[in-house]
Amino acid sequence: MTRTHALKTDEADIAYDVHGPRPTADGRPPLFMIGQPMTAGGFATLASHFPDRTVITYDPRGLGRSPRRDGRVDNSPIVQASDVHAVIQKLDAGPVEVFASSGGAVTALALVADYPDDVVTLVAHEPPLIPVLPDSAAAERARAAVRDAYEAKGSNAGMAAFIAMTSWLGEFTEEYFAQPAPDPAAFGMPTEDDGSRDSPLLSDRSWAISSYRPDVHALAAARTRVVIAVGEESQSTFTGRTSVATAELLGQQATVFPSHHGGFLGGESGYAGQPEAFARKLRDVLDEDD
Repeated sequence: MTRTHALKTDEADIAYDVHGPRPTADGRPPLFMIGQPMTAGGFATLASHFPDRTVITYDPRGLGRSPRRDGRVDNSPIVQASDVHAVIQKLDAGPVEVFASSGGAVTALALVADYPDDVVTLVAHEPPLIPVLPDSAAAERARAAVRDAYEAKGSNAGMAAFIAMTSWLGEFTEEYFAQPAPDPAAFGMPTEDDGSRDSPLLSDRSWAISSYRPDVHALAAARTRVVIAVGEESQSTFTGRTSVATAELLGQQATVFPSHHGGFLGGESGYAGQPEAFARKLRDVLDEDD
């Protein structure tokens, strides 16, 4: 059973879904799943592997079913963390367990830092945190090149540049920047400009997320067990390197999960991972608290 709700605030309506039984038979806390810019739909397959748990998914403000009224188009992990906190309070659900991926993992790290009583365990999967990298200036330059390609030629050119950036192995060297602009056709995409310039992934609207610097002292002081996760296929890529570096910053080693950056996604996504194996690993990691 899935129940959909909307938390109405002065600035936005936050849509969220409650899946499965509540309360659970074994009394386990709700499991919140957070993405960014991915919305709740991206967790459909992963949530289906937790039929015994209360799973909460949501659409970040300004994305999917969560319209905003604050006149802004930027995506801030601090603001999104406050939205997640509000949902947890609305459900009287805390402290919850959280699985968060990509930009959602950045939001979740901000959530733990700002609201340390909300989360008992956080599994932060591949947070794309540029400031933790030794080549952070070069990574910012690579990110800007994605934005520039998108603004100049539209979504297909921008996505081709994004794929080139996120699949590059190792640090962003001059060899990376000397490459010709990637051809969208090489990735099976049209070359025409679709006219859009509002993508939260390809524009600079989400730079506050990838520019976020984790508050190490606040994370250490929180009662939350924070686990930084990395895909076994991702470890030398941009988000794999940010995961390893973030884990080191927190005094731990990144926990390896099956597959890639979208390892929890099902076949309906077009970027399928190994969701069954991923869910088993996630359950094992969460159960370590028992």
